[in-house]
Amino acid sequence: MLRSTFLLLPLLCAAASSASAVTLTLSDIGSRVRASHPSLKAARMAVEEARARQLGAGRLSNPSVGLDSRNETFLSPGEVILSLDQSFPITRRLRLEKQLTGQLVTAAELEVKDAERSLISDAQTLAVQILAIEQQRGLRQQQTALATKLSAFVAGRAKAGELSALDAAQAQVDAQRLIVEARKLEGESRSLLGTLKPMLDLDPDEALSISGTLPEMGVPGKGANWIMRADYQLAEAKLIASQTDIGLAKANKWQDVSAGIFAGPEYQNASGDDRRTNGVIGFRISLPLPFWNKNEGQVAEKTAAAERVRLEQAALAKQIRSDVENARKDMQTSYDLAHETRDKLLPLVIEQTGKLEKAYESGQTDLLTILRAREQRLQLEAAALDAVRDFHLARIRYETAIGKHAPAVPVTSTKR
Repeated sequence: MLRSTFLLLPLLCAAASSASAVTLTLSDIGSRVRASHPSLKAARMAVEEARARQLGAGRLSNPSVGLDSRNETFLSPGEVILSLDQSFPITRRLRLEKQLTGQLVTAAELEVKDAERSLISDAQTLAVQILAIEQQRGLRQQQTALATKLSAFVAGRAKAGELSALDAAQAQVDAQRLIVEARKLEGESRSLLGTLKPMLDLDPDEALSISGTLPEMGVPGKGANWIMRADYQLAEAKLIASQTDIGLAKANKWQDVSAGIFAGPEYQNASGDDRRTNGVIGFRISLPLPFWNKNEGQVAEKTAAAERVRLEQAALAKQIRSDVENARKDMQTSYDLAHETRDKLLPLVIEQTGKLEKAYESGQTDLLTILRAREQRLQLEAAALDAVRDFHLARIRYETAIGKHAPAVPVTSTKR
């Protein structure tokens, strides 16, 4: 009974490991990164920080309470004065402060969206490479099966004295070479999976597999709408905030006016033992005048900053258009190459290889010719798979350039 338990233990461990394995398709990557990427979780806290700053913006300063005591002298009576003062802006400074912090919250949210766009692109790129490697491994396995079959055929004919033993050894070496290439691809796939795991919030020892195949190829037309891309909308939000910042700098030319009331008793000893007590109450106001500091420096600074943001947005728009078109052209190039290789070159090579194999079996050609033909076929099939991979890598760059997987809500435009 104990022996049976020990025998079942590895099976139970393997079953538990397979149960905890995470299997995703290429279409699952975006939502998984958006929900689980550790960097995005940290970036979203910046939004909460901006919202917290918004809570304290646009409010009046706290009032101040004062107590003034003055002893009686021969020239003035004694008094105890209690005062309450409050500062008020005479410009729209508070409304602008509230408006600016709201715009900065929008900018922080767009920064998170832009981070999503970039990180989803990185993860999808790794997933495409992993799927492409699996296709290459499948190709190597097919070629290995053919090479093993040829090696067995040559070895049998060599034992019968009909073929050279050197041909049998060469056929076996070719089969082993393909096995080694498949193992090398397996190692590359494992390394890419290790890079992908942290992006999906997985521990290094957790099992991860990318299932499915690469989707069908299709080249989009020109004129893609990229206006919803998060970093472009972020530039628009910064431009709007810079205009508000200019208004705030102009409003700060006038400092707050201070107004208050004061009241208290006033007493003075008269001739003899007579003591007179009176009350005093009043109102005061203080208005700072912008004689020496009109805040011109800050206004000029904010104006220059707004122009810089406008130029940066214009440069970003040109860069986005270039990225979109370059990625689309790369897709078209890879698409044409894949179809030309599959539809024109490979059928000819497969047909020629079949004829050579039949010729070799009848003794009309040598083994080296067969191996060369198979190597040529393998290179063409691998090139076709590489073209498909390059197409989908360009497709990811294209979708990233137009902001497909992390679109942003457009911000309200401002007059410029």
